[in-house]
Amino acid sequence: MSDYSERDVQREVSELQQKSATAARIFDLRRIIGGLFVLYGLIVGITGLVDDQAAIDKAQGVNINLWTGLGMLLLGIFFLVWLKLRPTPPPLPPVEEEGAE
Repeated sequence: MSDYSERDVQREVSELQQKSATAARIFDLRRIIGGLFVLYGLIVGITGLVDDQAAIDKAQGVNINLWTGLGMLLLGIFFLVWLKLRPTPPPLPPVEEEGAE
């Protein structure tokens, strides 16, 4: 039988809350979506830069890969800037009722 004091329990709870807040910031969807859009935007944009004239003619004279890559890159940067300007707030500590003992 293990003897946990109230102090030990509170310390463990605070450690778990800190780990949870860190995990929430790491796995924020804005970071994942922004990173993927930046990566795919770079890939599609580079493809657009090296497209030959036949591929451009096939898209009725528009270098669609270049424009799509640029749009994806801008969207990804938007998500990352949004994350930087408005980070995920840490979770609030649970409110304990005064009458519950």
